[in-house]
Amino acid sequence: MDDTQDTRAGGRLKVETHGLDVIGDADRKGRPRQLFWPWFAANVSVLGLSYGSFALGFGISFWQALVAGAVGIVFSFLLCGFVAVAGKRGSAPTMVLSRAAFGVRGNRLPSAISWMLTLGWETALTALATLAAATVLDRLGWGGGTSTKAIALLVVTALIVAGGVMGFDVIMRMQTVITVVTGVLTVAYIVLVLPHIHWDAVQSVAPGSAQQFIGALVFMVTGFGLGWVNAAADYSRYLPRRSSSKGVVGWTTFGASLAPLVLLVFGLLLAGSSPGLNKAVAADPIGALTTVLPTWFLIPFAAVAVLGLVGGAVLDIYSSGLALLAAGLRAPRYVAALIDGALMVAGTVYIVFVADDFLGPFMGFLTTLGVPIAAWCGVMLADLALRRRDYDEADLYRPRGRYGDVPLLPVAVVGAGAVLGWGLVTNSGASWLAWQGYLLGPLGLGGKEGDWAFANLGVLVALAVGFVAMLVLGRSRVRAQESAPSSTETAEEARA
Repeated sequence: MDDTQDTRAGGRLKVETHGLDVIGDADRKGRPRQLFWPWFAANVSVLGLSYGSFALGFGISFWQALVAGAVGIVFSFLLCGFVAVAGKRGSAPTMVLSRAAFGVRGNRLPSAISWMLTLGWETALTALATLAAATVLDRLGWGGGTSTKAIALLVVTALIVAGGVMGFDVIMRMQTVITVVTGVLTVAYIVLVLPHIHWDAVQSVAPGSAQQFIGALVFMVTGFGLGWVNAAADYSRYLPRRSSSKGVVGWTTFGASLAPLVLLVFGLLLAGSSPGLNKAVAADPIGALTTVLPTWFLIPFAAVAVLGLVGGAVLDIYSSGLALLAAGLRAPRYVAALIDGALMVAGTVYIVFVADDFLGPFMGFLTTLGVPIAAWCGVMLADLALRRRDYDEADLYRPRGRYGDVPLLPVAVVGAGAVLGWGLVTNSGASWLAWQGYLLGPLGLGGKEGDWAFANLGVLVALAVGFVAMLVLGRSRVRAQESAPSSTETAEEARA
């Protein structure tokens, strides 16, 4: 194996030098089951408990929220599993493989959107980890206020940025440790909070309408797997090409869904048992969960909360750096990770020290960027389904190659999906997004104050538009690409 990739070469940790390049055969290793570790670690965060409160906030019952959450989690991570197949078929980052559908330079727009989404996610996770650590220290009487938050921010960001800069091998080793530690401590947390669950109170929560149920379902889709689809192939790209596609889909979906499903159930039970806790979670999604814990478990809780969030943020900063390179930045991968780290710190400072509300802007952010990413995901999945051959590696980097430069069709499809999608979502928690929902009235859905206002149908519509339009209209384009001689054959003919 190349010593630039082996972080253990010479007994020292080394920075991964792979960026947007294709992983060579000698560096492809492992089996699909190894995908369980990074995906589980990235989603075992106790933030999953808070999603129980978020779901009930749509005005639905426990059973409605459970179904919406289970369907939303599994479906959204199944999308990640399908996209991950592209990684083992092309051995390049997700937003490079996306060039096959969007063209070499036409792909810069979805790459920029992908970068903003992953940067936003890593910032939100870092802010939550900082608030959680500060809350625990405050409850223990070891500090409080601005200085405690500042110290927590320094520790959390150091872990995240270090992992993102070092790269794949270090991240995989970190995620294995995080999986074991957080898995054990999360089970301990669940056992300790069982006395605070009151089934009678949970059952008494009134059911909501179909529109409210769909709103919760869409929120779960955007809050879980849809936030990862644009990075899903970044880790499967290191697998040998002969790896089972079913294994890649299965282990990605299973690893990513397992913890959120368990955490959602207990989060719903806790939120349904205590209206006070349900309300507190909106302001401090992680810190509020400490109020039901005995003092002696606060340090272990801080470990599970911070490590779980760090696990997700590390994958985000790694993938956001790759997306920034795909968007056009000319720099080594670790430099892109450092740039993202600086922006992440700035955003975290705003959330922790300036912003008064977390949930409103967070939901607005998820839904707004979730719409074009859903459209991109639809196009990507349709393009992948149409292909019968592996990607031509060289042409992924050549504007004059088979994949083209700026093809009109996929760009127009994502644009149409975004326009339709934004017209069917609303974000009352963020005033700067009040322009959305402009199609709810003309389409007879009751306008921005009607029953469908918060169902956020636009995310599902954008996904469907991207997939169906590309599946129908892109077939001939894919066939033409795959019938062209490979770049290797072309180069040999030129030398002859």
